[in-house]
Amino acid sequence: MIAGSTDGDRQTQLLRGALDMCLLALLAKEAAHGYELVRRVEAAGFDGVGYGTVYPLLTRMRRLGLVADELQASPTGPPRKVYALTGAGRARLHAWQQQWTQFTDTVNAVLTGTTPDAASDTARS
Repeated sequence: MIAGSTDGDRQTQLLRGALDMCLLALLAKEAAHGYELVRRVEAAGFDGVGYGTVYPLLTRMRRLGLVADELQASPTGPPRKVYALTGAGRARLHAWQQQWTQFTDTVNAVLTGTTPDAASDTARS
């Protein structure tokens, strides 16, 4: 273990590198407002991801053209922004999924002592 590091720190670092991809994947299934996305992230098993993390990512992804937002009426209260994946967002998600698969295949190969190609073939079988 690295001095000063905890399992929570490690989880945070891993999540930091994958959360934007996970948000795009969740939006690929169904458009949602920020509160709903936080709930979906938690339901997926990522504890501790709050609004202060999700909303800035949504704003950044909107600026990059990966998601679009639209105001929709709310049954209780003011209208809320609903986020949806754009065509560019779908393309980026596809590219990130391919990168992620290659990355995890390589890490798994190192951890198991196999070659990346063998791990890749086993994972796809």
